[in-house]
Amino acid sequence: MRILTDIPDEDIEKLDALAAKSKRSRAAAIREAVKLYLVQNADNNDWIERWAGLWADRDDIPDGVDYQRAMREDRRPYEDI
Repeated sequence: MRILTDIPDEDIEKLDALAAKSKRSRAAAIREAVKLYLVQNADNNDWIERWAGLWADRDDIPDGVDYQRAMREDRRPYEDI
């Protein structure tokens, strides 16, 4: 899809310089900028769902609760306080 938009001349000059520096076209630089803008301003937490439970099947990582209990074995139970 094509979009017509007004961009100040000074911004176009900077954009062209950045695009030339990375050997891309102005259009490619604008597409990347739009994509970056959309990612940075997304109003969702999809990353939580993608990464939740990532290490759930790993055997080399101990259970966090078991670790805490082991660290606290030398303490008196709350019932004795």
